[in-house]
Amino acid sequence: MTLTIQTAPGSSGYLDMFPERRMSYFGNSYILGLTVTAGIGGLLFGYDTGVISGALLYIKDDFEIVKQSSFLQETIVSMAIVGAMIGAAAGGWINDYYGRKKATMFADVVFAAGAIVMAAAPDPYVLISGRLLVGLGVGVASVTAPVYIAEASPSEVRGGLVSTNVLMITGGQFLSYLINSAFTQVPGTWRWMLGVSGFPAVIQFGLMLFMPESPRWLFMKNRKAEAIQVLTKMYDISRLEDEIDHLSAAEEEEKQRNRTVGYLDVFRSKELRLAFIAGAGLQAFQQFTGINTVMYYSPTIVQMAGFHSNQLALFLSLIVAAMNAAGTVVGIYFIDHCGRKKLALSSLFGVIISLVILSVSFFKQSDAPNDGGLYGWLAVLGLALYIAFFAPGMGPVPWTVNSEIYPQQYRGICGGMSATVNWISNLIVAQTFLSIAEAAGTGTTFLILAGIAVLAVFFVIVFVPETQGLTFSEVEQIWKERAYGNVSGWGSSSDSNNVEEEVLLEQGSSS
Repeated sequence: MTLTIQTAPGSSGYLDMFPERRMSYFGNSYILGLTVTAGIGGLLFGYDTGVISGALLYIKDDFEIVKQSSFLQETIVSMAIVGAMIGAAAGGWINDYYGRKKATMFADVVFAAGAIVMAAAPDPYVLISGRLLVGLGVGVASVTAPVYIAEASPSEVRGGLVSTNVLMITGGQFLSYLINSAFTQVPGTWRWMLGVSGFPAVIQFGLMLFMPESPRWLFMKNRKAEAIQVLTKMYDISRLEDEIDHLSAAEEEEKQRNRTVGYLDVFRSKELRLAFIAGAGLQAFQQFTGINTVMYYSPTIVQMAGFHSNQLALFLSLIVAAMNAAGTVVGIYFIDHCGRKKLALSSLFGVIISLVILSVSFFKQSDAPNDGGLYGWLAVLGLALYIAFFAPGMGPVPWTVNSEIYPQQYRGICGGMSATVNWISNLIVAQTFLSIAEAAGTGTTFLILAGIAVLAVFFVIVFVPETQGLTFSEVEQIWKERAYGNVSGWGSSSDSNNVEEEVLLEQGSSS
């Protein structure tokens, strides 16, 4: 029998054969509009994590019981993270059962309700319940937006488009600092700071009414006509047929599995287990290498370095937040040009160097304390370098990888579980940094974070494959190879590009 070996439609090899069918980041206004609309969830995510640091100062002024209780202060900050953990865990199921569009709109309703409750809170306990509601919305959005964007994105720009959601997160954090500054002289200061976050949720809800459901989700729910109608707005006729063929092949594979999806399946299946370890591990290391230590406590860190002026600390923190957003823009470009794995590794190497600089500056600061001085500015330099290296790599890479490494049937559940790991890690970091710094010293604390970053380097090398430019089917095949054979090709994008060729050969031989 003579076999014709062909490259899978939509794969990176296929696009090399037909470069005119490649799409650029700005190549389709419809896809870009969908990405930005979905990314408003990321904006809410970032705004909520940043705004509370400034609002808490004025909450303490209004509620004497909060000023006198560190536990209440911590609870007000942390309750949103607790809500996000619950929302992320439930968000995977909501995504798979009701679809990406309805999950986004549900998150908007919950978030807007939480914003209203916070703004009108008569006491700290109602405020805490509002924080929980907002967290639930953020948790669902943190799962939904990356998956929704990834499933509507061409493979060659999928990384950049998913990273746009991370840009919206960092932009939301920067916006929260600006809003905090704008409302400092307005009556009801903290109520405006927290309540204004409801407006983007309402705007996103309105825009989502005109957005499509994920074509991949529609196809898997046997709503093919609707899926094709969406795809016609994304691709020209020459590539449309290839994308439909690719979805049909994925649907057929899902039908052959013919089983109900459950959380325990993630751990029973070796290939799913390997994928989840990679995805959840990236999410955990994103937090444990210290990003929210910097974002939550940057004013405190600046003051620890000897700059005791509140105004200077807030100004330097605003610069850190701006650099975080700018660095994400750089990541959007490089993630589809250099690849996820290389970007993560280069980011981690820079993070290690920055954390060592921070550690040294605080060790020296403790030996010769002064108001700022050389070692104080060295600490500020370390903070700036940390953000410059972290933002383009370890900021977007975990979210991008998690949006593309799971099979369609498990994408919602695994994405939700992985996002939950991120939020749990976030909570641990937020609740322990100041305590560890007080007990062990700030220099030692940053040295511990540097050691975790070294572990993260080895983790990425061993467990995380390169997924740049690959179709979802090709990424699935990587896990099958890792689980059941051909382990010499781990992480090699060139090997994975030939996966579908090998599958076609096997099918031909069996026939």
